[in-house]
Amino acid sequence: MTGSARRRTGDSRYGERVPLVAAAVCPHPPLLVPEVAGSAAPELDDLRAACDTAVRRLLATDPDLVVLLGTGPVTGPIRTPATGSLQPWGVDLDVPLGADQPDRGAVLPLSLTIGAWLLARQDSRPPVVAVQVAADAGPAELAALADEVGAAGDRVASLVLGDGSACRGEKAPGYDDARALPYDQGVAAALADADLDVLLDLDPVVSAELKAAGRAPWQVLAGAARAAGGGWRGELLHDSAPYGVAYFVACWERM
Repeated sequence: MTGSARRRTGDSRYGERVPLVAAAVCPHPPLLVPEVAGSAAPELDDLRAACDTAVRRLLATDPDLVVLLGTGPVTGPIRTPATGSLQPWGVDLDVPLGADQPDRGAVLPLSLTIGAWLLARQDSRPPVVAVQVAADAGPAELAALADEVGAAGDRVASLVLGDGSACRGEKAPGYDDARALPYDQGVAAALADADLDVLLDLDPVVSAELKAAGRAPWQVLAGAARAAGGGWRGELLHDSAPYGVAYFVACWERM
């Protein structure tokens, strides 16, 4: 991470390098939260259940720290305490990053708000830090952030938030784009196989054109997994595009 990024987002809590031991990948649509979805909540029951399974499996690896990673306005860690809000989506619901926070603190972007909400649904609550990455972050910035994510504690697990393309059909937010389906199929296969090369090779221009919000977080994850070394085993738990936006849920563990 550059010095300017540190100054914009606060000092890092990261310490000595240690391996990343596990990761879970989930999407971050506000409709994942039943209070936001309202009567449409059952439409995402399968997705919600897959996310719960992925987070539960992540916490079962007994990490001493969970790094929440998702897109935000700048790149770098968010100083705690921090709180997300679902008020922009019509629900008066605050989502704190950690339990028993002294105050609201910094503002979490949507991706990390949903991540914090997913973690709060579990009984186990290890310490959590939040890291955001700008959607247009370049290779050097992503590599530096990946290096720090993998060195955040003695046993680090990461919950990575990111959506696929938003161009799967004429009613999709980005309208219809013939490139969207093959793009999403490639990402789904890479997440299933923990294929670091495919994720690291995702084209940032094409990803932006397809409105794929997960590109930068997925590449940070792939970089952190590569830096940790060893082999990785992936499993894809969910792959759908119910509103023209691709949603993936996956689990990664070191072999």
